[in-house]
Amino acid sequence: MIPLLDLKRQYETIRPRIEKVVQDVFEKQAFILGEEVRALEEEIAEKYGAGYAVGVSSGTDALLLSLMALGVGEGDEVITSPFTFFATAGVIHRLQAVPVFVDIEPGTFNLDPEAVAAAVTDRTVCILPVHLFGLMADMQRLLTIAREKGIPVVEDAAQAIGARRVVGGKAAFAGTLGETGCFSFFPSKNLGGAGDGGMVVTGDASRAEQLRRLRVHGSHPKYYHHVVGINGRLDALQAAVLRVKLAFLDAWTEGRRENARRYRDLHATYRLARFGIVFPEEIEGAYHVYNQFTGRFPKRDRLLEYLKEQGIGAAIYYPLPLHLQPCFAYLGYRKGDLPNAEKAADEVLSLPVFPELTEEEQETVIRTIAAFYESEG
Repeated sequence: MIPLLDLKRQYETIRPRIEKVVQDVFEKQAFILGEEVRALEEEIAEKYGAGYAVGVSSGTDALLLSLMALGVGEGDEVITSPFTFFATAGVIHRLQAVPVFVDIEPGTFNLDPEAVAAAVTDRTVCILPVHLFGLMADMQRLLTIAREKGIPVVEDAAQAIGARRVVGGKAAFAGTLGETGCFSFFPSKNLGGAGDGGMVVTGDASRAEQLRRLRVHGSHPKYYHHVVGINGRLDALQAAVLRVKLAFLDAWTEGRRENARRYRDLHATYRLARFGIVFPEEIEGAYHVYNQFTGRFPKRDRLLEYLKEQGIGAAIYYPLPLHLQPCFAYLGYRKGDLPNAEKAADEVLSLPVFPELTEEEQETVIRTIAAFYESEG
């Protein structure tokens, strides 16, 4: 069996450290916010040059709180990607705002800046790019559009902690270029907790303070509420686990990048291009962290079933773009409106890329894929 992700392998390398910090939290019996959360916030802010970091209950709540802080509300338009996890658009709908979906770049799976520029109206209050699969969107062009129009940017960096890209002549980390940046610590993420967790980063001290209040029902001081917030706090247990893992994250990321490089070499060795298979390439000026290694595969669905039969983990992120989801039918999108996103949804498949994956396992994955296409003729 070769799983898509094997968290047990990772855990075994850090088990004593994790068990110690968890026990420390239980000894203190301080489970909500507190010292561990403050320490994690400071470490994240310093590591990524973010200014300020605010620990929250999930990546979804990081997005929700960011939009709440901007005052996004009924009838406002937020431009975002149709090819992403549901939460990106779900939080817009939750605030009674309007998700405006625009197409993606075929090569990166990220928002097409030209499509974003064409979608701006006098009701647009935010641009919400997603750094999908661990690759930053083209923030140079997106920020130019946003500044010209006077529109804030909120970065969905849930899959991209540690990713960076050259913007304005220097490399910048994902999440640090917009009004806020939003991270997820869901267990399957490159930096994953032992449950849900998230973080909002910002360079604005007043915005950070606003987010801190909003995550505790808008309370400040305690039991006094000038605004209505949510219960969006990060637990101390999660923060303690994440602090241990943060020390290893750079090495794990390099492991993922090495696995991605090896996949590209195997693509050439097994001549997968003859089957029409396309693997992600490194983008000049961008540092991809490979939360997923996602390629394009003809006969994708049959291939997925074959891989399952052979004991190889793979997954489709994402099989139906958001503009075609039944819950968003009221927006009036039709099949064919966003062809690049729709084509991606029909072709993409993510392969195992976790840092503990062995060379032998990777070769087995690629050899099995080649065998499938050879048998298909």
